[in-house]
Amino acid sequence: MSVHPHVGVTATFVGMPKFPEAAKAELGNTTQRRNLAHATGIIRTKRANVVGELDNWEELRLAAEAVKNRTLRNLDTYLLQFEEKATAAGATVHWARDAAEANRIVVDLVRRTGADEVVKVKSMATQEIELNEALAAAGIDAWETDLAELIVQLGDDWPSHILVPAIHRNRSEVREIFLRRMKEVGRPAPDDLTDEPRRLAEAARLHLREKFLRAKVGISGANFAVADTGSLVVVESEGNGRMCLTLPETLISVVGIEKILPTWADLEVFLQVLPRSSTGERENPYTSVWTGVTPGDGPQNVHIVLLDNHRTDVLADEVGRDALRCIRCSACLNVCPVYERAGGHAYGSVYPGPIGAILTPQLRGTSSAVDKSLPYASSLCGACFDVCPVRIDIPEILVHLRTRVVDENRGGFPSGEAAAMKAMAWTFADHRRLEAAQKAATTSHRFFGKRTTIGALPWPLSAWSSARDVPVPPAESFRDWWKRERGNRSEDGGPRS
Repeated sequence: MSVHPHVGVTATFVGMPKFPEAAKAELGNTTQRRNLAHATGIIRTKRANVVGELDNWEELRLAAEAVKNRTLRNLDTYLLQFEEKATAAGATVHWARDAAEANRIVVDLVRRTGADEVVKVKSMATQEIELNEALAAAGIDAWETDLAELIVQLGDDWPSHILVPAIHRNRSEVREIFLRRMKEVGRPAPDDLTDEPRRLAEAARLHLREKFLRAKVGISGANFAVADTGSLVVVESEGNGRMCLTLPETLISVVGIEKILPTWADLEVFLQVLPRSSTGERENPYTSVWTGVTPGDGPQNVHIVLLDNHRTDVLADEVGRDALRCIRCSACLNVCPVYERAGGHAYGSVYPGPIGAILTPQLRGTSSAVDKSLPYASSLCGACFDVCPVRIDIPEILVHLRTRVVDENRGGFPSGEAAAMKAMAWTFADHRRLEAAQKAATTSHRFFGKRTTIGALPWPLSAWSSARDVPVPPAESFRDWWKRERGNRSEDGGPRS
């Protein structure tokens, strides 16, 4: 019996309610809230400790931001350079415009090997395009090998965190999932399994080992792709990724085009900021780098699928494109008060939390209820920017996307506020128009008698005046007062000659 996670996720996500409604339902899950508060608190503390050790942390953030900005400004050049170098090293590079094309490429490559199963390294890109579902439809089993992803897969669940997909589960829940489901898809969990982390990890290791040893195809993403060498880089904490990257005969890597770095030297910055921001470690226990094919060592058929899937649309937005700097560290999730209470499932995307609130509506559009609401899934407290290792101003982009949602819902017609501001700009652009407007306002003063406020205004100003008192226009404008009091004086205050 095969287990395929996230079956029907696209249809489910598109049909999801708005974030406030989904979050309200998730808030009722007290176990999840307790798990999230505990886990994010630990990660925040660890991150703060290792970041505090560095005197140049802000300089590293600025350097990471600068490298990413340079990359995005010249993305076409670096992508072509990467393709050239990777191809020269023996890899085959494929270009995928969208999820459907990427899935078709991967399925065809797996079919060509004759394999009916693959082992996978944890990959947000493959979750984004729902590769597992495409493989399942082709009769191919996709086995997740990251411990947290394995928990999610065996539990027929959805990831709820970028770094720790099963963060919403506690140890006792994991034990029950392993005991119930492992036997259905491979080596069963020991009957005497406890909820000790060591025992749970051991059960996962034994369960996965047989899959590692027999798999002919491995599938991965990449944390970074280096343009000047054609190399791919994966960082991880468990070692399962290295098993997937070295044992199979064929390796297929699905890589978002924004993962490019210009030079090998640029890795020095990111291999400092990523582990500290994600797992709260000084460095990742496993950093795997591969460049094409090495005869007699590792996979002999290496394929790289460069994925667009609307990333170029994001790149075209001068404000929103900053989201492409994201290195998927999840630091913003761990400090977000909204995420900590609502959890990841309420976001209706594989990218939850603050980064998901700005990235998902740009990648998927804002036609569905959940995607329209995601830019509002924030208190705009700014904590996400403070911890972001590549300095993405998430609050600024949230406000930018809120404006887009409002504009789209108006059907192209300007809002009342926008029309009013345009009229004011026209008035202030010429002193004669301003004087005429002020004259009309002061003339109207006599119609209000002794009243000091106007009260409620008619539509469309009624929404504004319902909670505000509009003052009666003064009997004399400042401009008229100035002419009356100072009109005959020179600039130094004396009488004009």
